[in-house]
Formats: sequence, C-alpha cells, structure tokens
Amino acid sequence: MDANKILVRPILTEKMTQLGEAKHYGFKVAKSANKIQIARAVEDFYPGVQVKHVRTMIVRGKARRQMTKKGVLAGRRPFWKKAIVTLASGEINFYEEI
Repeated sequence: MDANKILVRPILTEKMTQLGEAKHYGFKVAKSANKIQIARAVEDFYPGVQVKHVRTMIVRGKARRQMTKKGVLAGRRPFWKKAIVTLASGEINFYEEI
C-alpha cells in the first residue's frame, strides 16, 4: 500500500501534543494496515525519521441519536484504527505547514 493510503491523518489533540515531547506521535490509519506497513509509511512520508515501536488500537464508533419531526434517528459513527508511533531518531512537526 502507498504511504498516503495507510496514514489517513495525524491526531492533533492536547494529549497527543504532550506525548510528542517524548517522541510518541498518533495517526489515524487504514483499518487493514499492520504495524510493519505503518512503520514503513511513517519513514517514507517523513524523511529523516526512524521508527522504534508501533502500537495500534481499534477505536469504537460512538452511538448517535438525532431528534427529528419524524422521530428519533439512531445511528453509529464508524470504527477506526489508531496508531501510536514511537521514534528512535528524528522528529515530526505537524505545525510547520500552517
């Protein structure tokens, strides 16, 4: 798979920003990607970075309800896969293009 198809987007939250100081970075990734593919995609997409460790988890989609004139519409947000990547060397700056 291509690096652009594996790495969907970085996770930019307050908690992940704090983890970035310890060289841990979070990404939303394709559900079919494994740890080896994720590590290679990060190294290809960000030159000068070497991945030490990858942790993955499936994030459950939240149940949602919407009140309408016709009644209650119930649904669910989709499940997605999160990867926490630990770097051995290098650094990723998500804010340099803003």
